[in-house]
Amino acid sequence: MSVVKINVLTVPAEQREVLEQRFASRAGAVENSDGFEWFELLRPVEGTDQYLVYTRWRSEEDFKAWMEGPMKAAHQNGPSGEAPKRPAASGSTLWSFEVVQSAGPKA
Repeated sequence: MSVVKINVLTVPAEQREVLEQRFASRAGAVENSDGFEWFELLRPVEGTDQYLVYTRWRSEEDFKAWMEGPMKAAHQNGPSGEAPKRPAASGSTLWSFEVVQSAGPKA
């Protein structure tokens, strides 16, 4: 089954809009990656300053290939070869899971 990676980003209140704009402008950066299955950016509603970046992958190997290739390159260079921007998050933790059960709406 698939693997899920959740990047937990600590984002100060004044950086929330910056973070969301950066994700909105990522222009399909992950969607074309081999083994990619799903992406969601989850905004905290109350009680925390942590955003969750949810991605699902066909395999651990597919995730690692994306991390070492497209993701690494995107974070080393800004648009049009500019210097990378200051991070909007003040901290980051990666959680890893294997999908054991999955369900969707009944047809």
